[in-house]
Amino acid sequence: MLCVDREKMDEQKIYQEFIAAEAILKGHFILSSGLHSDTYLQCARVLMDAKRAEKLCGELARKLREKITSEIDMVISPAMGGVVVGYEMGRQLGVPAIFCERVDGSFALRRGFEIPLGARILLVEDVVTTGKSSLETVHCITQHGGKVVAEASLIDRSCGAHGLPFPLVSLLTLEVPAYNADALPEHLANIPGVKPGSRWLK
Repeated sequence: MLCVDREKMDEQKIYQEFIAAEAILKGHFILSSGLHSDTYLQCARVLMDAKRAEKLCGELARKLREKITSEIDMVISPAMGGVVVGYEMGRQLGVPAIFCERVDGSFALRRGFEIPLGARILLVEDVVTTGKSSLETVHCITQHGGKVVAEASLIDRSCGAHGLPFPLVSLLTLEVPAYNADALPEHLANIPGVKPGSRWLK
């Protein structure tokens, strides 16, 4: 793994990086999980600045090294949200990084990507909410002979309810309420929802 010495960032400094990048949006959003929220985390805005992406992913790699003892052979991310953070994490850790993408609604490997049999995989996403896309990615990885040993994400907004069968290491843990469509609070019910997530892209 690569190891770059830099000042350790606390959660307040990390949060301010998201604020500075205008990556925390307010409104009525329909998340890729199908849940509704008044807050959306547009991590693509944080990652559009390569120096900021390097700094944040460097801190995430530091946290990962502190908490995960297993060796990592490869980074795999789900497209689209996890692609940039996945490639930067691969660079930080000194391992190959690839991504899976949806084909007929399910994640698959394309573009000649392969997973060596028995490879120890770090799954990387930008945001974890319910863990649904993570588990879909795990299914794709195991079908191709890989084994997920941990997940890393910029943001964990699952409130501990992701149900992942391996450790999740995140830069920030944010408790942002999310609601089912039939149980919206008044401040969301009164405005139309938008679908900003990549799962809705055609």
